[in-house]
Amino acid sequence: MDYKSIVYNAARDGNLNRLKIYLHGILCKDEISMLVAARTSGTTPLVIASKNGHYDVVEYLIEKCHADIEQPGSVIFDGETIEGAPPLWCAAAAGHLDIVQLLLSHGAKVNSTTRTNSTPLRAACFDGHLEIVKYLVTHGADIELANRHGHTCLMIACYKGHIRIAKYLLSFSASVNRKSVKGNTALHDCAESGSLEILKLLIEHGATMDVDSYGMTPLLAAGVTGHNHIVEYLIKLPHLVSRKEKIDALELLGATYVDKKRDMITALEYWKQAMHERYFGDGPVILKKLAEKVPAYDYCQEIADIEGLDELMADPDEMRMQALVIRERILGPAHPDTSYFIRYRGAVYADAGKFNRCIELWNYALDMQQAMLESLNPMTQSSLFSFTELFSFMMGEEGKSTSRGRIVPPVDYNEILRVFYKAIMEVEQGSKMLEKMPNVLRDTTYLTRVLVITLYLACLLTRLLQNQKIESDKIMISEKIHRAIYDLVKLKIKGKLGRTTLHLACCRDAALVGRYPACQFPSPHLAEVLLKVGADPNAKDEEGNTPLHLAAMARPCPLGLAKTLLDGGAHMDLVNNNGETFASLLKGQEVHELANTAKYTRLTCAAARIVKQFRIPYRGLVPQQLEAFIANH
Repeated sequence: MDYKSIVYNAARDGNLNRLKIYLHGILCKDEISMLVAARTSGTTPLVIASKNGHYDVVEYLIEKCHADIEQPGSVIFDGETIEGAPPLWCAAAAGHLDIVQLLLSHGAKVNSTTRTNSTPLRAACFDGHLEIVKYLVTHGADIELANRHGHTCLMIACYKGHIRIAKYLLSFSASVNRKSVKGNTALHDCAESGSLEILKLLIEHGATMDVDSYGMTPLLAAGVTGHNHIVEYLIKLPHLVSRKEKIDALELLGATYVDKKRDMITALEYWKQAMHERYFGDGPVILKKLAEKVPAYDYCQEIADIEGLDELMADPDEMRMQALVIRERILGPAHPDTSYFIRYRGAVYADAGKFNRCIELWNYALDMQQAMLESLNPMTQSSLFSFTELFSFMMGEEGKSTSRGRIVPPVDYNEILRVFYKAIMEVEQGSKMLEKMPNVLRDTTYLTRVLVITLYLACLLTRLLQNQKIESDKIMISEKIHRAIYDLVKLKIKGKLGRTTLHLACCRDAALVGRYPACQFPSPHLAEVLLKVGADPNAKDEEGNTPLHLAAMARPCPLGLAKTLLDGGAHMDLVNNNGETFASLLKGQEVHELANTAKYTRLTCAAARIVKQFRIPYRGLVPQQLEAFIANH
């Protein structure tokens, strides 16, 4: 009988009688201690009972079963998994005051934390449990203990809009200007969430207008998120906001109204208000510092006078470009919103069938990300992946009419190549970054994903080559594509489990999950090109698998892939770390269905198999290179 599950389920459901029957009716003391400490799905009975509010079960587990009151578990709140959560944290987060009181009365540590350094007090602040907040504070909870991101209890109360908790924390002199790891303050959190009343409260308690790591003030943060009531309140406080900051906030707010709220009229009003402040506000005229015209923005020049703004209403597209130019000028290229809204606008153009405009904007955003962000950043990954979806859609729908009545044009191979080289650069720089890290910190997850995205672009190129209609250009185009793929292969970069580009091209697990799968992995035609440009057909990953092994594991092995690998020099009888060959890994297929075994059986391989089969001594008797060859058979 699975007593562990029975005990856990009874604690989870609050079934005290069932719990008593099994723990004290059947089991001995040592078994009880073991079951009470056991984890099911990462969670102990005490943790799950505390989270679910079963007071009598919690009391029984502590007093009769002597459960460890500090033993943490893994729990889910609002769809997010919280690792290392002590019972007190769970009770506080779920709003069970009686259990919080019970746990503390039995000696629970009031400042115990989760793996991310979140305290029970912070958990109570997050969901607005004021009575629990008060109880924890009066029993020694540290209001200034921040989580690993540097977010304090006051910050989370401000962000979630819990004004009574914010007032209570401020009554205990909570640090109003303390900064998080990324430099934001509680005032930033109010501005981003739109909590005007708490923002006023913070200012009354001495909050100042500081900048975060992106150079953003709370005023600009409100402009970015579109909280006009916050902006309009703050710009009336000259002791906090300068005239230049007022202008920037109004212009940024206008850009937000264009892109997020699609309200051109209100956007124009804010831009006019900012322009009036530039020319007629207190003090000298503040002229705009105009940037160089950018092709991706259709060479849009930012408007510098009120007359020009009036003409914008007649050209909505020009207005959208103005929003992008303004945002980049004020936020700068490093701010994630700058590239995000460029990509957003590109996606809108793609939906409208204006694919060239989309490609230009997305390339501009990608260039910005690669210049400003660390290698393998998720935002850069997302941009590269978006290109694979766009090109896949265009190749799959070429010649068809979009929902807006436009015809999907053919993909220009130069555009795929343009992005492909940027992907190669990301792979190369990411690999170098990982090489500098200690082994214990080296995680190849992001590198593998970017490598797969890069191979997907290569797959699109090879498919485009297969479909090339203009024979006169085919040789030239083929040379360009092969050269580009060679530039990737020669880097010899390996992803997770030490898999090479050829491994990934032959692996079903490497396939991208996208809406428009123009290429499928394993891909025989991509494998063929990789082999042509020098990929090693017999390279082994950390599990001893060659690309041919992974092709067999695809189940079924795609027709043509085995022959492609064997024609490229793959050895059919190499063994992996489990002693399995290509043939032994096939399920539901026979080797002769995929390739002529007689054609690909080498005498050297047959001899090596005989040596291994009859255990003929060979180490030290043959050249070292030959020893490795025999060992692999």
